[in-house]
Amino acid sequence: MIQSRTQIAVRYAETDMMGIVYHGSYLPWFEIGRTTLLKEQGIVYRQLEAEGYRLPVIEVAIKYHRPALYDDTVTVVTTLREKPGLRIRLEYEVYNGDELLVTAHTQHAFIDKQGRPVRPPPIFTERMRELFG
Repeated sequence: MIQSRTQIAVRYAETDMMGIVYHGSYLPWFEIGRTTLLKEQGIVYRQLEAEGYRLPVIEVAIKYHRPALYDDTVTVVTTLREKPGLRIRLEYEVYNGDELLVTAHTQHAFIDKQGRPVRPPPIFTERMRELFG
């Protein structure tokens, strides 16, 4: 299992008229968490794209427990629990301090520029083998 923590300051544009984070605003936070987790493991998303790989979201599920509010500083905890293959599943928890606000997961598939499924690049496969055995 590998894990990453990213802090995000809630911006006004991410909220509704009540100052509550709009439900769709969490998806970019998950993207930040995902790319940060990969970068911390030496896998730079920009490099994957330059080599012709894409990782589109093929599944997303979110459960909202408590609202985040304007000007909160939240922590997105991103977890990769098991060694990925052709697909990669990431889990997310969003906290305000110790309070759990949101749980979610996304699943991604490796594709090429034409949208065809492909095997992950060697740099990704090798690094996952190092991390998960």
